[in-house]
Amino acid sequence: MTKIEKNLIMGIESSCDETAVAIVSDAGDILSNVILTQLDEHKPYGGVVPEIAARSHIDHLNGLIREAMNEAKVGFDDLSAIAVTSGPGLIGGVMVGLMTAKSIAFARKIPLISVNHLEGHALSIRLTEDVKFPYLLLLVSGGHCQLLVVKGVGDYQRLGTTIDDAAGEAFDKTAKILGLGYPGGPAVEKAALNGDPKRFKFPRPLKGKPGSNFSFSGLKTAVLRARDEVVEENGGHLTKQDVSDLAASFQQALTETILNRVQNGIKEYLDTYPDAEPVFVVAGGVAANSAIKEKLAELCKEYNLTVKAPPMKLCTDNGAMIAWAGVEKFKRNEFADFDIGAVARWPLDPDAPPAVGAGVKA
Repeated sequence: MTKIEKNLIMGIESSCDETAVAIVSDAGDILSNVILTQLDEHKPYGGVVPEIAARSHIDHLNGLIREAMNEAKVGFDDLSAIAVTSGPGLIGGVMVGLMTAKSIAFARKIPLISVNHLEGHALSIRLTEDVKFPYLLLLVSGGHCQLLVVKGVGDYQRLGTTIDDAAGEAFDKTAKILGLGYPGGPAVEKAALNGDPKRFKFPRPLKGKPGSNFSFSGLKTAVLRARDEVVEENGGHLTKQDVSDLAASFQQALTETILNRVQNGIKEYLDTYPDAEPVFVVAGGVAANSAIKEKLAELCKEYNLTVKAPPMKLCTDNGAMIAWAGVEKFKRNEFADFDIGAVARWPLDPDAPPAVGAGVKA
């Protein structure tokens, strides 16, 4: 082992179907970032099965910790703290990561840092780029779709949230409807490349309405009905072109929906924070979609905003974003007690009024 002169934070992420461990320095060096996806385990079911996810975290987390430390060439004595996702997420998986982190912190007598999974995404851009507070953030992933002003560590203003499905969830369900497999985002995007986005007239939920809330469940239902109609017209089957056209029409409808809601949020953000750095950040797994990123860039250009996104490996769930959120909290001496528990719901803006129709998702 070599002498370590920087504070090193281990990050553990286990909130859904990736088991991930990383070691990051307080200077922003990613010494290791190992991720084990459970894609093959969940693919037969067309989505994440919570019990399978939790068991996989149990089976693999210890080995990934060893791998991350070996890759970083550090030992437990080199760690300054351990950061862990305490929620929100699938409660079984969150508990696995949290109990493991508690054990390490207790045994090694180092601080424990509790991280909100969403805050990991929200702050990840600051790991790779010099982005100052406040900035506007679109957090768009399989389980979340929110538009937020990131005012500081632990300080968020929610401008909009999904009142039903998240965008990534809509991609996954649409892919299942079209028989494209799991995960749905990449599969739908690939199929859409050869499709006609104007063939099917899908709704743009909430488009033209005030505010920045999102809705995608009606769009998903429209895809299901259109598929059934085409199957009936074809005598019981879908052609490859039908699938591509359905995928392209869905993707365009979803993209236009996001753009409309984001445009409202941009106007509110610029009016409220006229002196803020003109930065719009996109984070979360859906940030990988090229069509959505391209249209968001065009929209932001109209308002003189620069679009930034973390590197692709930091957009999907990973340990480095949790470790970096830990760094941000470490610098502020924000440590957790050992009686902290795992939580399934944990809003970034607890003071935001409930979105009508969203229930606990708000």
